[in-house]
Amino acid sequence: MEQSETFATSLPGAVRDGIAASLAGVDAELARRYPGDPGTRQPVHTVYVPADLLTAGTVRAWGDQALAALDAHAPDPAALAAVLGLRDDLAEPVYERVRGKLEREPVEDLRVDFEDGYGPRPDAEEDAAAARAASLVAAAVADGTAPPYVGIRMKCMEAAVRDRGIRTLDIFLTGLMNAGGLPPGLLLTLPKVTYAEQVTAMARLCGEFEKAHGLPAGRIGFEIQIETTQAVLGPDGRATVARMIDAAGGRATGLHYGTFDYSASCGVSAAHQSMDHPVADHAKAVMQVAAAGTGVRLSDGSTNVLPVGTTEQVHEAWRLHHRLVRRSLARAYYQGWDMHPGHLPTRYAAVYAFYREGLPQAASRLAAYVNRAGGAGGAIADEPATARALSGYLLRGLDCGAVDRAEVERLTGLPRATLDALSGRAPGAGAG
Repeated sequence: MEQSETFATSLPGAVRDGIAASLAGVDAELARRYPGDPGTRQPVHTVYVPADLLTAGTVRAWGDQALAALDAHAPDPAALAAVLGLRDDLAEPVYERVRGKLEREPVEDLRVDFEDGYGPRPDAEEDAAAARAASLVAAAVADGTAPPYVGIRMKCMEAAVRDRGIRTLDIFLTGLMNAGGLPPGLLLTLPKVTYAEQVTAMARLCGEFEKAHGLPAGRIGFEIQIETTQAVLGPDGRATVARMIDAAGGRATGLHYGTFDYSASCGVSAAHQSMDHPVADHAKAVMQVAAAGTGVRLSDGSTNVLPVGTTEQVHEAWRLHHRLVRRSLARAYYQGWDMHPGHLPTRYAAVYAFYREGLPQAASRLAAYVNRAGGAGGAIADEPATARALSGYLLRGLDCGAVDRAEVERLTGLPRATLDALSGRAPGAGAG
């Protein structure tokens, strides 16, 4: 047996132990505040539908309308590729996958809107709408027609609408509990947050509901919609959004950028309010840094240019939406908001092209890293952090249907379990 070599040292063990003791609080704080990505599937978009327009057939109707738009304005792979500028080798696989997605799962995340898209209503009317939303969501979950993620956007915590928002949330959640329980993909959105104390109040609401129904502590999380300047920069000059994540007490699941409210609050004129305006980029950069390592996901906003009208008008709107989605993806905003069924073809075309065009290189780099060939003979010497990013990229492509497991395994030589391990995901976490 080989004998291990002994090396001389100068520091007594008490020094090491003392440093460990002095940093124990920091270790615990790092683990609490920065647990890392939750390692589960993230939807590529959120579709929001005003509560009064929600029906049992809403999701299927969005898919059918999106397919009809394709049939009318881009009936084959070459036509869509010409509109969006897709590479020739991507045209057919992207087009076929888009059509398949629209037939199979047109909406990944549905938010029933009780805020701006719904507006002020008599209390009795909103009560009934909240109860109806719960009933429709519960029925869709039970019969398997619900999207993987579903929930509501309530009214905000400002004084004028606070009680109404709380009551709507209570009716909706209570209705779900009475119909069989909270669905695993439940997501709630708190809009127009300005102070961290409003997030604390939302976290308290969730905790009180859990107690009332004997649910595990922390079962209910929520998204924070960043659409006010106060949410990005506080009066003391500090980044408020970081305080909001902390104020959620581990319940914050996402930060969603609100394109139009935020732009307007910065004084941007209506004609220039867009996801790629400099004020939007600043806000989203602050959000990104604040959320990094916390496990809180990011979502970009939406465009209000709808793909309707003549074929020329639809193509122009599609090109804009496709460009904005691509831009978000390149900036690590892997989710966004879609406002119209006609946005679905370009949402999925942009997402699928993004993952398919990068598949060969990502697979090659990851295989080289695993085989320890990257640093020796490869053109790029990747590190563990990059391997996490590469495997995460491939897993996101698998989650949304952009790529298939067989082709990823063929190109990387790695089974899904290895990709999960490299990315830090729990095995099979992307399935739901």
